[in-house]
Amino acid sequence: MLPRFHHLALTLLAALSLVACAKDEAAPPPTSLAVSLVPVTDSVIERSVVVSGPVTAWEEMQLGVELSGVRITALHVDVGQKVKQGEVLLELDARSATADLAQADASLAEAQASLELARANVRRAEPLAAQQLISAAQLDELRAQRSSAQARVGTAQAARDNAALRRDFARLRAPADGIISKRLVQPGQIVAAGSELLRLIRDGRLEWRAELAEAQLAQVSVGDTVTLPGREGPVSGSVRAVSPGVDAQTRTGTVHADLPAPGSLQPGSYVEGRINVGQGHGLTVPSAAVVLRDGHPYVFTVDAQGVARRVRVQTGASVDGRTEVIDGVAAGQSVVLEGAGFLGDGDKVRVVQGSAPAPSPAAGNAAGKAGGA
Repeated sequence: MLPRFHHLALTLLAALSLVACAKDEAAPPPTSLAVSLVPVTDSVIERSVVVSGPVTAWEEMQLGVELSGVRITALHVDVGQKVKQGEVLLELDARSATADLAQADASLAEAQASLELARANVRRAEPLAAQQLISAAQLDELRAQRSSAQARVGTAQAARDNAALRRDFARLRAPADGIISKRLVQPGQIVAAGSELLRLIRDGRLEWRAELAEAQLAQVSVGDTVTLPGREGPVSGSVRAVSPGVDAQTRTGTVHADLPAPGSLQPGSYVEGRINVGQGHGLTVPSAAVVLRDGHPYVFTVDAQGVARRVRVQTGASVDGRTEVIDGVAAGQSVVLEGAGFLGDGDKVRVVQGSAPAPSPAAGNAAGKAGGA
């Protein structure tokens, strides 16, 4: 009884296995992925260089005084304040300089009085000498005294001008219009000659400076437009100067861009900017057709057998939804657009209607060679 039951069970299992195999053999092949194709086109590209750099003052002036050991009696400005050329920024204790000026004025007045007397003596002596009432030697002596008095006036005038200049040094004036960017002193502080007391951004002008590699620097010209991100919207500028060469160690050069309306940008900010270097021609594809795998950009082509081939490409700028393809594909070649992100190399695909036509076998072989490269 048991052997017969065991035989029936084995027969039933074998039959079920045959049914399962038959179902597997009858199952349809996996569905291929529907994709659309677009051609690689030759387009006009707005070329740009993207680089980061600091926002700095166009010209920042370090201001100090020429008197030493003098106390600050008044400070008229603070950080961020706009000033005009010639405006008094701070004042020093001028009592000593004022006394020196008064003394110089007195010496000048004394020398001028001596000169007037010497001139009067000569005027009186000349008629007398003509009548031989005084000797010629006496007249020459009076004329010499006049010349000496005139020289003393010149010396006194120079001393007076020097005292007036030192008196004026007691007031620090703005050398140009601008904005005070730094204050390093307080009222009552004793200062030294030549030490920095204030810092002034000349004309309030800011600029953006960027260090570019040698190849990028060669693309930039004076007058190229620059766009920087700002809190209230993009900030526009233009390239003012480009380094004539590159640093021997870093192999970089500097680009200076004027920012006539910096908006919310502040000196010291470090921002990423885009330098528009003009138009050019290049091959482009929709940005969605480019996929990143393992950190490298790829596109997919479809051969005549409907098989997707992955092609590694070198990309350039991306503008208005299109990406420049520098190497890897040719003009007119079709690449996958819709569905590219889900494909793998060798996947079977189905090209939907309305897309670019599938390539010929020759084009498919060329794409395969490019993918292998």
